[in-house]
Amino acid sequence: MRKISIGMIILSLIIIGMLIPTGFSANDNQVVITYGETTHHNANYKNTVDTFFENQANVDLHAVDSKIITADEVNKISSTITGKYYNSEQIFSSALVDLNDNDNLEVSVDKSTITTITGDMYLSALKSVGITSGHVYVTSPVTATGESALAGIMNSYEVATEVEIPDTVKEAANNEIYTQAEIVQNSNVNADDLSKLVDDVKETVQEENVTDHQTIVNIINNYTINYNINITDSDIENLADSIEQIQNVQGDINNYQAEVSDVLNTTDTDSATGFLDGLLN
Repeated sequence: MRKISIGMIILSLIIIGMLIPTGFSANDNQVVITYGETTHHNANYKNTVDTFFENQANVDLHAVDSKIITADEVNKISSTITGKYYNSEQIFSSALVDLNDNDNLEVSVDKSTITTITGDMYLSALKSVGITSGHVYVTSPVTATGESALAGIMNSYEVATEVEIPDTVKEAANNEIYTQAEIVQNSNVNADDLSKLVDDVKETVQEENVTDHQTIVNIINNYTINYNINITDSDIENLADSIEQIQNVQGDINNYQAEVSDVLNTTDTDSATGFLDGLLN
């Protein structure tokens, strides 16, 4: 049996440290919760939300970072999109983001309390941002539309990855959520059908690099016929505006996605382990 020097072991450990993904130490949980401030300030509400997260995500919340999403933060977004104003007693939606399993993006919504925004809507908006991995859980202690939860979800990604999402991208993603929510609330369209339509339109617009508003309107019209979805001309115009906004910030989205990919997809720690095994053998 060959002897292994202390110097070689130290060198191996240093190399492993260099190979561990930037931004995540070996002890990082990669789980973050954002509480709506109304929920966080009410013990019963917070307990209800925590129970949902513990049961659904199977995590120890004592080891999880958390942050409070305030009405002021939500209003900064909604004021530029819908003009809605929320006070500190109206922010219920809460979200947990788990990056431990980051192969695919998945969203689980508590349908018993989140009444308007579906998992597919969150999924579509997050993909618009450039987020493609992690498991997101959304709930509320009382019935809520879920519109304000997107702000918390994006905030959670920023905390977990230490990469800031550009304000232009946040606004575009939130506009997408608010626009779809308004259409669902004011018409008889199915939320999942609308989300599918929006996904397909965005994909077509991106593939063809469309920036002209009327062309986007025409694409939406074609998909409404294909899917037999009946929405008003005003709804179509609003959808076109939101998709055009996303298209116009693609440069910022690409830059953010590249920066996050550097954090999440650097050399796997298994490679470091294999390298160490080779050295020791």
